[in-house]
Amino acid sequence: MAKFQGGGGKPSAGAEVKNAIMTGVSWMLPFVIAGAVIMGIARIGASMYGIDNIWDASHEQAASLVVQVLHRFDGFGGLALSLMLPVVAGYISFALANKPGIAPGMVGGLLASSLGTGFLGALAAGFVAGYIVRALIKYIKLPKALASAGPIFILPVGGTLLTCIVMAFVIGTPLAALNHGMEHWLLSMSGTNKVLLAAVIGGMVGFDLGGPVNKAAVTTAMALLASGIYDPNTAAQVAIIVPPIGLGVATLLWAKRFPESLREAGKASTLMGLIGVSEGAIPFALSNPKIIVINMIGSAVGAAMAVGLGAVNQAPISGFYGWLAVEQWPIYVLSIACGSAIIACGSLLVFRNVPDEAIKKEMMAPKFKASR
Repeated sequence: MAKFQGGGGKPSAGAEVKNAIMTGVSWMLPFVIAGAVIMGIARIGASMYGIDNIWDASHEQAASLVVQVLHRFDGFGGLALSLMLPVVAGYISFALANKPGIAPGMVGGLLASSLGTGFLGALAAGFVAGYIVRALIKYIKLPKALASAGPIFILPVGGTLLTCIVMAFVIGTPLAALNHGMEHWLLSMSGTNKVLLAAVIGGMVGFDLGGPVNKAAVTTAMALLASGIYDPNTAAQVAIIVPPIGLGVATLLWAKRFPESLREAGKASTLMGLIGVSEGAIPFALSNPKIIVINMIGSAVGAAMAVGLGAVNQAPISGFYGWLAVEQWPIYVLSIACGSAIIACGSLLVFRNVPDEAIKKEMMAPKFKASR
């Protein structure tokens, strides 16, 4: 008898879950970036014609051929973004069960979208599919003559059917209810409440630079994207990049305030901020934890400013390559600049020509662990 072959070593449950989510997100990003940039091209082009709703179906029959093309471009970008949930679910499942998990995961993610469970449902679908396929690999045995049929027939078919059953009849309804509850609560917020929510999310994201608090805020914000609630995501994506950009700029403007090690870290920090990686600011937080308070303030102000003044980021992208896809992108960029300026100036209160040797000694004893 032959057994389907599974993966290799056994990581801890927490490491396995984290690795699966990171795999799903990394495979999802090219679709999101492609969609966001194409939409950005369409919307910047449309703004030259005084159009701020190029996605509206009425532009399909516009008198100008250019406007019609820009409308189609926006649709192409939206099509790429619509693959976000199936892809993240499919590759979470792939991380758990290898190639046989891709089809069940993607179909489960597509079903999650149609059930209204949003990003949370897609995450759940990926894990359900991955563990179901893994169980099939472990427990179903076939004669050697039929072993080759497992990966291309039994596992995709059985895994897809079982995943859909679990999603549709077991966890789909509660997840949809949770998602809709979050929707109604956030949609009910307006004015000051909305700005306050953005400030809270921004402060959480800026607190531990990719750590658990940061991830809780960013994951919640991303979970609401598929439901058409964009303010939390706008706040989170601004806050992700404000600390590394602010601290990187500070090392350029006031180099003598920082030891050599942090001047070098500042160069990388600015670049990492521009491409959407908050960890660029970690060396500064490790060298002097007081900067964490400054990071939180700058991130909160930038996030609240972006949301309060009407910027809307519809994609889970914080890097510069997605800025042009943001509605009211000049306000969005201005908010990033203001938050970064607060951190750059605030760093003057924290870093005052500390000797390089002291910084190195301090960094050898990390105060917290942060990863993104």
